[in-house]
Amino acid sequence: MTTTHATLVIGATGTTGRRVTAGLTAAGRRVKAAGRNAAPHAGADAVRFDWNDPTTWAGALDGADRAYLVPPTGSPDPAAVMLPFLHRARAVGVRRVVLLSSSAIPSGGPAVGRVHEQLPSLFEEWAVLRPSWFMQNFTGPAPHARTIREDGAILTASGDGRVGFVDAEDIAAVAVHALTAEQAPNTDLILTGPQALSYADVATIITEVTGRTVVHRQLTFEQLRDRWAAEIPLEFATMLAAMDRAIAAGAEDRTSDTVERLTGRPPGSLRAFVEREVQPAVGGPHAPAAYHSQGPERP
Repeated sequence: MTTTHATLVIGATGTTGRRVTAGLTAAGRRVKAAGRNAAPHAGADAVRFDWNDPTTWAGALDGADRAYLVPPTGSPDPAAVMLPFLHRARAVGVRRVVLLSSSAIPSGGPAVGRVHEQLPSLFEEWAVLRPSWFMQNFTGPAPHARTIREDGAILTASGDGRVGFVDAEDIAAVAVHALTAEQAPNTDLILTGPQALSYADVATIITEVTGRTVVHRQLTFEQLRDRWAAEIPLEFATMLAAMDRAIAAGAEDRTSDTVERLTGRPPGSLRAFVEREVQPAVGGPHAPAAYHSQGPERP
């Protein structure tokens, strides 16, 4: 058995997980970087982990006293596998858990909302991160990035609704704080960027920074649901399309001071993110922009 307590980071190759791993190791913390392939991470112990394979759980939990949890991707019912794992984690000595959820999903809500609801009864030290939509959704293999590259368009059913888009760097910084601070937050934390923007605003910023014209193209709920359903299960596609409908109704039109309050620095703006992550096209304004970030967890 290991003797030095470690922080287990589940989803260590993901958009927030790899940043959380880097932040913890930079702070001198021992990290078990968990993923399906046990991919190497500088300064961390790589360990194989699969939510759907309980035989991988014991090795991942060995020696860990706290954990960062990224839910299984694309599952409409993550609680079915996450709650048994969390009971196992508590039994073997994990005392602090930080869960990645979504600003759109409250405690007791659908999907990971059921895990959120149970967390305070399972652990004395906990936090639920509820970030707004990731800025990283506009880079790499993410669907919005694909349609920007291929069609010069962002396709949503969100109308003119606004979103407090947040950088994964800021989400990870809050996660590291929640995992390492002497006192756990013991609450849920809404995480946003510094301003709420419509997707039309996003398209304008990308156009101005990259020199390539990008527009926001509005779909109906049904059109968006059917687009998602071509790639993911219908139940999950319906839930995602419903989130866009909620944006149109104003559900995400907000900002919070959480990032600055907990990390001591203001959250990054979308313009700064685009300048950093989306490079101007090399062949003029009509050439594809070069996106180079990995795809995000939800949202």
